[in-house]
Amino acid sequence: MKTPHFYAVIIGSEILNARRDDKHFIFLRDALIRRGHTLFSSCIIKDDPVLIHNTFAMIKNDPDAVMFSFGGIGSTPDDLTRQIASDVFSDGILVPQEQFTRAIVERFGEAAYPHRINMAKLPQNAGLLYNVINNMSGFYLDDRYFFMPGFPEMSHPMAEEALDRFYPRAIPVYRKTLIAQTSENTLIDVMKQVDESTDFSSLPMMNGGNPIVEISVASESLERCIVNFKLFIDALEAKKIRYEIIKDN
Repeated sequence: MKTPHFYAVIIGSEILNARRDDKHFIFLRDALIRRGHTLFSSCIIKDDPVLIHNTFAMIKNDPDAVMFSFGGIGSTPDDLTRQIASDVFSDGILVPQEQFTRAIVERFGEAAYPHRINMAKLPQNAGLLYNVINNMSGFYLDDRYFFMPGFPEMSHPMAEEALDRFYPRAIPVYRKTLIAQTSENTLIDVMKQVDESTDFSSLPMMNGGNPIVEISVASESLERCIVNFKLFIDALEAKKIRYEIIKDN
């Protein structure tokens, strides 16, 4: 895997119909940033089996994907994630995970049957993520697809556990940013010259009715970052357009 592409999949019709507010996006975004990573994509989707399946399949097709899926791993009929995870990322078969099975029986006794025990039926070779609230585990596959409950109090410590174990720190990224007193249209030809291995963004804004643009260039190579950033500086200076460099690393 090159630079990981981190995906957040937030499953919950209750978020889309405003019965609950999402708390996962900001949490995961900030947890990644603290470790030098950034989100590649985030989506909130309905508890719909076809939609969940297609979303997981799309992410699986990215060879650099790392996914954090929130919701749908309980024991009620609308908890669809375990089976769909097996369909997409494994062989479609759910098998009782011994450690999780014991934890459910120890906690609930006879009340573990006939429904709660189903939470321990997981895809083949699933690892467990510890639940600090009630020991009802989340799980992961291939060290990069992580499945957690929808409850933030349970899922967020699981995500932290997964990141600390498998993706603790990113390779340092060098970033340089400027704000130019012009529209981004002025710099499109320069944008086309940026090296494909270098990340850049263009953020148009208005200042007192006048267009301005924030240009940010980032790379794991300081040399590439400097060279590509200089493309914009040279173009602005050639056109005598005022700009301000923002302090970055």
